[in-house]
Amino acid sequence: MDAERAARKDDHVRLAREQRDEPRGRTDFDDLEFVHHALAGVDAERVELSVRLGEWHWPTPFYANGMTGGTEWTTRINRELAIAARETGMPMACGSVSVALDDAEAAGGFAVIREENPDGFVMANIGVGRDADDAVRAVELLRADALQLHLNAVQETAMPEGSRDFSGWERSVERIIAASPVPVIVKEVGFGLSRRTLRRLAELGAQFADVSGAGGTDFLRIENARHDSASRSAGGDFAMLSGFGQSALACLLDAPADGPRLLASGGVRNPFDVVKALAAGAGAVGVAGSFLQPLLAGGAEALVPLIERWIAQTTAILALLGAETPAALGSTDLLVRGRLAEYCRLRGIDLVALASRSGP
Repeated sequence: MDAERAARKDDHVRLAREQRDEPRGRTDFDDLEFVHHALAGVDAERVELSVRLGEWHWPTPFYANGMTGGTEWTTRINRELAIAARETGMPMACGSVSVALDDAEAAGGFAVIREENPDGFVMANIGVGRDADDAVRAVELLRADALQLHLNAVQETAMPEGSRDFSGWERSVERIIAASPVPVIVKEVGFGLSRRTLRRLAELGAQFADVSGAGGTDFLRIENARHDSASRSAGGDFAMLSGFGQSALACLLDAPADGPRLLASGGVRNPFDVVKALAAGAGAVGVAGSFLQPLLAGGAEALVPLIERWIAQTTAILALLGAETPAALGSTDLLVRGRLAEYCRLRGIDLVALASRSGP
């Protein structure tokens, strides 16, 4: 791999970690509340956390979302993440495989996932704009069960070496979905998928979409931080776009009934956020930054007990809410407040109906 591309891969992880070290303010997850019904709880022993998405059956309703891969450092990250996924049964995705498709020497940074997790559910990942044949190669490299296809127009806009031509993206999505030997999950990288976008993705053949909303790892900030002072003086700094996009919850609540099956990620901090996303319409929930910190600090040895706590706590919260399965959360009563409520009102979403889903 050329030095510039390798540095970018490592920079993304380093800068994402630095973001996680900063104090975190209020997010849209804090604006979603459950109406507490004190007699609605069930026996936690009867809660079944597994989810079914089409033909897939996942033991956990959350998964490790795509992070990285391709360099010596990120290969170690993928190895430890794969071990943690293997030990807990949690599905996982890798970061963009594109670098390995262009440079065979980088392939080991992704193949290590299958070496450590031969029987787990693994998602490969490529960016829109790649050739349809690349979808097949990415799946073959990881013997993947699914392919994430990421849309990252905001990141490309801020990236010093990014593309500014998005005109062929719809055709690329259609071709990659048609060529992929496994189902494709079209995902954003942290800026959300709107109602209109989700409808269009369904028309292009997408069965699944990860809304990947704002509030988690901010790739706009990451790319701004990668600009040197010379590029900033030439107009390269896009900090003016800070806050651009929609949160995962905003996307879920605004999603059309005729869109793809939804997954959600972006700013998931804890099991309660997982439960909120499931209640808002996600079939499963992706986690990246909240798993990256312990992974970097202590590898799989630190991450496995954290995932096990998330499983136990998610189970307990479902029992508290009277939901024996993640799907049953669709009948819980949701109170939407603050900035998220303002978004919903502007988009014509019936907040009163959300607050009374369990009945009068």
